[in-house]
Amino acid sequence: MLKGGMDGLMKQAQEMQSKFQEMQEKMAQTEVQGEAGAGLVTVIMTGRHDVKRVNIDPSVFEEEKSLLEDLLAAAVNDAVRKLESEQQASMSALTGGIPLPPGFKFPFGA
Repeated sequence: MLKGGMDGLMKQAQEMQSKFQEMQEKMAQTEVQGEAGAGLVTVIMTGRHDVKRVNIDPSVFEEEKSLLEDLLAAAVNDAVRKLESEQQASMSALTGGIPLPPGFKFPFGA
C-alpha cells in the first residue's frame, strides 16, 4: 500500500514538473509593456527579461539627459514588476493557490 501511494505521489510530481515546464515556456514567450512618464517612455520586454523595443517620445529629448535616464530605468523596472506579477499568478494557478516556500526550487533538483 505504501508503494502505491509513493508511485502516485511520484506521478503527481512528474505531472506538476511537466506543467511547470510548459508554464516556463509560455512565460518566456510572454511580452509586457513597461512605461514611465505617463507613456513618454515605453519598453517591451519578454518573459526572459530581454528588452525587445524601446519607444521614447521626442519631447523627452528636450529635457535633461538625467530625466531620460530616469524614465528609461523606471520603464524597465515597470516591465520587470509586471513580468514578476504574471509569473506569480501563473505559479499560483499551477499550485492551486498553495504558496511555495521562499527559495523552493522546482522542478526538483534544479
